[in-house]
Amino acid sequence: MEEWITWVPGLLLGVALSAGSGFRVFIPLLVSNLAARFGLVSVSDDFGWMVSNTATFVLIVASAVEIASYYIAFIDNLLDSIALPASVVAGTLLTTQFLKIDDPTLQWGLGILAGGGVAGTVQAGTSLIRLGSTKFTGGIGNSFFSTFENILAVGISLVSLWIPLVMGILAILLVFWMLKKLFFKHKKTIPQ
Repeated sequence: MEEWITWVPGLLLGVALSAGSGFRVFIPLLVSNLAARFGLVSVSDDFGWMVSNTATFVLIVASAVEIASYYIAFIDNLLDSIALPASVVAGTLLTTQFLKIDDPTLQWGLGILAGGGVAGTVQAGTSLIRLGSTKFTGGIGNSFFSTFENILAVGISLVSLWIPLVMGILAILLVFWMLKKLFFKHKKTIPQ
């Protein structure tokens, strides 16, 4: 088994990009595709298909359609129902492709747990926020929220390439914060 220190940077890069796929499924995949094509990052040998011309074309089209679709009121809520499993798959692929580990069980296991888990948690949080926006604004506020999500997806993806270790740690902290907000309610102290 390889020394864990050699694959931690790839794991954190994948986790950071996975957080971006919680906001938009295809943007981080496109960013990682282009970064690998231009030699900014390297993917494991089994993921050469992720940097092919076909993959680039498909990811460009999918990103454009996804971005445009989130600006259609109430369609965005429908998309959130399929975006959750799609973001888990994207997060898994994003993380697994950067893990240069000989043991496929460990490689895919880390990809599923770390990348898929981060992407799914972030997507679940954004889905809840969008539902609240739909409820309180009748869908009018959703386009503003979609723009913010697009900016976050692009920003997180680009900054992750620049400082993957910091972004990976921030993504993990974001997930813990979101889980705390979702599952643990603060106990209010009752004055006596």
